[in-house]
Amino acid sequence: MPEPILNIQGLKAFYGDFQALYGVDMYIEPGEVLAIIGANGAGKTTLMRSVTGLLSNGPGQIHFQGNDISQLRADEVAMQGLAMVPEGRQLFPSLTVKENLMIGAQVGRQGPWNLDAVYRLFPILEERKDQASTSLSGGQQQMVAIGRALMANPDLIMFDEISLGLAPIVIKDIYAALPGIINGGMSAIIVEQDIAQALKVSSRVYCLQEGRVSLEGASDKVSREEISRAYFGIE
Repeated sequence: MPEPILNIQGLKAFYGDFQALYGVDMYIEPGEVLAIIGANGAGKTTLMRSVTGLLSNGPGQIHFQGNDISQLRADEVAMQGLAMVPEGRQLFPSLTVKENLMIGAQVGRQGPWNLDAVYRLFPILEERKDQASTSLSGGQQQMVAIGRALMANPDLIMFDEISLGLAPIVIKDIYAALPGIINGGMSAIIVEQDIAQALKVSSRVYCLQEGRVSLEGASDKVSREEISRAYFGIE
């Protein structure tokens, strides 16, 4: 079994005095697509924020490619080869599509992803490259957010609620691009409330419930009953 590219052990997370994660254990292997599901407030986004250095962590809780990144800043985590497509896209409204994409390249990592590669993946972005990002549709803005993360040439890319607020046909197009995104051995974590979609594209799945892992298994093996129990905390 290969060494995990990301290994989370006993992760606890706090917002002030409020504890949001309670000793989460999780791993992802190189080249694997992992799904994380759970209801609102289950701790999914908190987990992503902890991994990317947006929340402070205790030492030794998060290892990426064998290195302890638990207490690195977000920019230092990005330079290690980890990128996130955040919930709500979080584009810079004053910048054009091209300028938003170029922000991802500021990490300075070498790799296959550049403007031309992103434009091949999402041709509409080349057509709209000089437009303000806020002038795009929600689906096109999501493409910009994905492209920006890819421009950092990460070894692991994380999608936080990739389909939130998008029309079904747009979601279909975004997921159709996923094989082209992870081609070449990139690992991916997909945080989703659309359980069927998450299971379809992943090899393994974790379910979070009230800040704890309530289910872990192969995506094609877990049953609907197991997921319902884990998702809603039903005994």
